Amino acid sequence: MTPQPLLLIGAGGLAREVLAAVRLLPDVWNPVGALDDTAALHGTLIDGVPVLGGISQLAEHPDAAVVCCVANARRPLSRLSLVSRLGLPDERWATVVHPAAVTSGATLGCGTVLLAGVVITTPLSIGRHVVAMPHVLITHDDEVSDGVTFAGRASLGGSVFVGESAYLGQGAMVREGCKIGAGAVVGMGAVVLQDVPAGETWAGVPARPLRGESA
Repeated sequence: MTPQPLLLIGAGGLAREVLAAVRLLPDVWNPVGALDDTAALHGTLIDGVPVLGGISQLAEHPDAAVVCCVANARRPLSRLSLVSRLGLPDERWATVVHPAAVTSGATLGCGTVLLAGVVITTPLSIGRHVVAMPHVLITHDDEVSDGVTFAGRASLGGSVFVGESAYLGQGAMVREGCKIGAGAVVGMGAVVLQDVPAGETWAGVPARPLRGESA
Protein backbone atom coordinates (compact mmCIF):
# COMPACT_ATOMS: atom_id res chain seq x y z
CA MET A 1 0.00 0.00 0.00
CA THR A 2 1.40 3.39 -0.98
CA PRO A 3 1.00 5.94 1.83
CA GLN A 4 -0.77 9.19 0.96
CA PRO A 5 1.19 12.44 1.18
CA LEU A 6 0.04 14.48 4.18
CA LEU A 7 0.37 18.24 4.79
CA LEU A 8 -0.04 19.74 8.23
CA ILE A 9 -1.59 23.19 8.53
CA GLY A 10 0.11 24.75 11.53
CA ALA A 11 3.55 24.00 12.93
CA GLY A 12 3.01 24.17 16.68
CA GLY A 13 2.52 21.63 19.43
CA LEU A 14 -0.55 20.00 17.92
CA ALA A 15 1.35 19.41 14.68
CA ARG A 16 4.00 17.54 16.67
CA GLU A 17 1.32 15.40 18.30
CA VAL A 18 -0.21 14.57 14.93
CA LEU A 19 3.20 13.74 13.48
CA ALA A 20 3.85 11.28 16.29
CA ALA A 21 0.55 9.56 15.50
CA VAL A 22 0.94 9.36 11.71
CA ARG A 23 4.45 7.97 12.02
CA LEU A 24 2.86 4.92 13.63
CA LEU A 25 0.78 4.54 10.46
CA PRO A 26 3.49 4.46 7.78
CA ASP A 27 1.35 2.46 5.35
CA VAL A 28 -1.34 5.14 5.50
CA TRP A 29 0.39 8.52 5.72
CA ASN A 30 3.59 10.11 4.46
CA PRO A 31 4.01 13.50 6.18
CA VAL A 32 5.68 15.69 3.55
CA GLY A 33 5.62 19.06 5.29
CA ALA A 34 3.83 21.72 7.27
CA LEU A 35 2.49 25.12 6.27
CA ASP A 36 2.35 28.01 8.72
CA ASP A 37 1.98 31.76 8.26
CA THR A 38 4.66 32.48 10.91
CA ALA A 39 7.52 33.60 8.68
CA ALA A 40 10.18 32.76 11.28
CA LEU A 41 9.27 29.07 10.98
CA HIS A 42 9.71 28.87 7.21
CA GLY A 43 12.64 26.62 6.31
CA THR A 44 12.81 25.07 9.77
CA LEU A 45 11.96 21.52 10.80
CA ILE A 46 9.37 20.21 13.21
CA ASP A 47 10.46 16.76 14.31
CA GLY A 48 12.21 16.24 10.99
CA VAL A 49 9.38 17.54 8.77
CA PRO A 50 10.05 20.80 6.88
CA VAL A 51 7.93 23.91 7.29
CA LEU A 52 7.53 24.63 3.60
CA GLY A 53 6.10 28.13 3.80
CA GLY A 54 2.83 29.91 4.37
CA ILE A 55 -0.65 28.48 4.09
CA SER A 56 -1.06 30.12 0.69
CA GLN A 57 1.30 27.45 -0.70
CA LEU A 58 -1.33 24.77 -0.19
CA ALA A 59 -2.30 25.09 -3.85
CA GLU A 60 1.16 23.79 -4.80
CA HIS A 61 0.35 20.39 -3.25
CA PRO A 62 -2.92 19.27 -4.91
CA ASP A 63 -2.30 15.57 -4.30
CA ALA A 64 -1.71 15.82 -0.55
CA ALA A 65 -4.26 15.15 2.15
CA VAL A 66 -4.47 17.94 4.71
CA VAL A 67 -4.96 18.06 8.49
CA CYS A 68 -5.57 21.29 10.39
CA CYS A 69 -3.28 21.40 13.44
CA VAL A 70 -4.65 24.54 15.08
CA ALA A 71 -6.07 24.62 18.63
CA ASN A 72 -6.19 27.55 21.04
CA ALA A 73 -8.33 27.91 24.17
CA ARG A 74 -8.29 31.70 23.77
CA ARG A 75 -9.54 31.41 20.17
CA PRO A 76 -11.75 28.31 20.12
CA LEU A 77 -13.27 29.24 16.75
CA SER A 78 -9.90 29.43 15.01
CA ARG A 79 -9.75 25.91 13.57
CA LEU A 80 -13.13 25.97 11.83
CA SER A 81 -12.47 29.53 10.70
CA LEU A 82 -9.28 28.40 8.98
CA VAL A 83 -11.01 25.35 7.49
CA SER A 84 -13.70 27.62 6.05
CA ARG A 85 -11.09 30.01 4.67
CA LEU A 86 -9.26 27.21 2.85
CA GLY A 87 -12.46 25.93 1.25
CA LEU A 88 -11.19 22.42 0.56
CA PRO A 89 -13.58 19.58 -0.32
CA ASP A 90 -14.17 17.05 2.45
CA GLU A 91 -12.15 14.38 0.66
CA ARG A 92 -8.95 16.43 1.01
CA TRP A 93 -9.13 16.43 4.80
CA ALA A 94 -7.30 13.60 6.56
CA THR A 95 -8.89 11.82 9.50
CA VAL A 96 -6.09 10.66 11.80
CA VAL A 97 -6.66 7.97 14.43
CA HIS A 98 -3.74 6.90 16.61
CA PRO A 99 -3.39 3.08 16.73
CA ALA A 100 -3.87 3.24 20.51
CA ALA A 101 -7.25 5.00 20.25
CA VAL A 102 -10.49 3.01 20.70
CA THR A 103 -13.37 4.14 18.49
CA SER A 104 -15.95 1.34 19.09
CA GLY A 105 -17.41 1.78 15.64
CA ALA A 106 -17.97 5.53 15.94
CA THR A 107 -18.45 7.56 12.77
CA LEU A 108 -15.73 10.20 12.51
CA GLY A 109 -16.09 13.40 10.53
CA CYS A 110 -13.43 14.46 8.05
CA GLY A 111 -10.37 16.17 9.47
CA THR A 112 -10.85 14.71 12.95
CA VAL A 113 -7.81 13.71 15.02
CA LEU A 114 -7.89 11.16 17.84
CA LEU A 115 -4.61 10.72 19.69
CA ALA A 116 -3.21 7.94 21.90
CA GLY A 117 -5.50 6.57 24.56
CA VAL A 118 -8.69 8.26 23.37
CA VAL A 119 -11.65 6.00 24.17
CA ILE A 120 -15.11 6.25 22.60
CA THR A 121 -17.12 3.64 24.44
CA THR A 122 -20.07 3.06 22.05
CA PRO A 123 -20.93 3.73 18.41
CA LEU A 124 -21.83 7.40 17.94
CA SER A 125 -21.06 10.28 15.56
CA ILE A 126 -18.13 12.67 16.03
CA GLY A 127 -18.16 15.91 14.06
CA ARG A 128 -15.74 17.28 11.49
CA HIS A 129 -12.34 18.68 12.50
CA VAL A 130 -12.61 17.53 16.10
CA VAL A 131 -9.34 17.17 18.03
CA ALA A 132 -9.10 14.79 21.01
CA MET A 133 -5.74 14.85 22.79
CA PRO A 134 -4.44 11.78 24.69
CA HIS A 135 -6.71 9.87 27.08
CA VAL A 136 -9.95 11.69 26.31
CA LEU A 137 -13.09 9.72 27.27
CA ILE A 138 -16.33 10.03 25.25
CA THR A 139 -19.19 7.82 26.43
CA HIS A 140 -22.64 6.60 25.39
CA ASP A 141 -25.05 8.92 23.59
CA ASP A 142 -22.70 11.90 23.57
CA GLU A 143 -22.98 14.38 20.71
CA VAL A 144 -19.77 16.09 19.60
CA SER A 145 -20.17 18.88 17.06
CA ASP A 146 -17.72 20.16 14.46
CA GLY A 147 -14.49 21.83 15.56
CA VAL A 148 -14.56 20.74 19.20
CA THR A 149 -11.23 20.49 21.02
CA PHE A 150 -10.65 18.13 23.93
CA ALA A 151 -7.40 18.65 25.83
CA GLY A 152 -5.78 15.62 27.46
CA ARG A 153 -7.90 13.54 29.85
CA ALA A 154 -11.09 15.53 29.33
CA SER A 155 -14.08 13.26 29.87
CA LEU A 156 -17.79 13.29 29.12
CA GLY A 157 -20.52 11.46 31.00
CA GLY A 158 -23.34 9.95 28.96
CA SER A 159 -25.73 12.00 26.83
CA VAL A 160 -23.57 15.14 26.87
CA PHE A 161 -23.94 17.61 24.01
CA VAL A 162 -20.86 19.62 23.00
CA GLY A 163 -21.52 22.51 20.62
CA GLU A 164 -19.48 23.65 17.65
CA SER A 165 -15.92 24.82 18.40
CA ALA A 166 -16.22 24.35 22.16
CA TYR A 167 -12.93 23.81 24.00
CA LEU A 168 -12.60 21.48 26.99
CA GLY A 169 -9.40 21.97 28.97
CA GLN A 170 -7.06 19.34 30.34
CA GLY A 171 -8.74 17.05 32.83
CA ALA A 172 -12.15 18.71 32.53
CA MET A 173 -15.13 16.51 33.43
CA VAL A 174 -18.72 16.97 32.29
CA ARG A 175 -21.64 15.36 34.11
CA GLU A 176 -24.08 13.24 32.15
CA GLY A 177 -26.82 15.11 30.34
CA CYS A 178 -25.11 18.51 30.37
CA LYS A 179 -24.78 20.78 27.35
CA ILE A 180 -21.67 22.74 26.44
CA GLY A 181 -22.61 25.61 24.15
CA ALA A 182 -20.94 26.55 20.87
CA GLY A 183 -17.62 28.34 21.34
CA ALA A 184 -17.67 27.80 25.11
CA VAL A 185 -14.42 27.15 26.99
CA VAL A 186 -14.24 24.80 29.97
CA GLY A 187 -11.10 25.36 32.02
CA MET A 188 -8.46 22.85 33.05
CA GLY A 189 -9.66 20.49 35.77
CA ALA A 190 -13.18 21.93 35.81
CA VAL A 191 -16.12 19.79 36.93
CA VAL A 192 -19.21 20.75 34.94
CA LEU A 193 -22.48 19.97 36.72
CA GLN A 194 -24.83 22.17 34.67
CA ASP A 195 -25.18 23.53 31.16
CA VAL A 196 -22.50 25.96 29.95
CA PRO A 197 -23.95 28.68 27.68
CA ALA A 198 -22.48 29.35 24.26
CA GLY A 199 -19.40 31.56 24.19
CA GLU A 200 -18.83 31.57 27.95
CA THR A 201 -15.74 30.46 29.88
CA TRP A 202 -16.31 28.30 32.95
CA ALA A 203 -13.78 26.90 35.41
CA GLY A 204 -13.50 25.49 38.91
CA VAL A 205 -15.04 22.73 41.01
CA PRO A 206 -17.92 22.91 40.51
CA ALA A 207 -17.47 24.91 37.33
CA ARG A 208 -18.78 28.48 37.34
CA PRO A 209 -18.68 31.31 34.80
CA LEU A 210 -15.58 33.47 34.75
CA ARG A 211 -15.84 37.22 34.28
CA GLY A 212 -12.71 38.81 32.87
CA GLU A 213 -10.50 35.96 34.12
CA SER A 214 -8.45 33.30 32.34
CA ALA A 215 -9.47 29.65 32.37
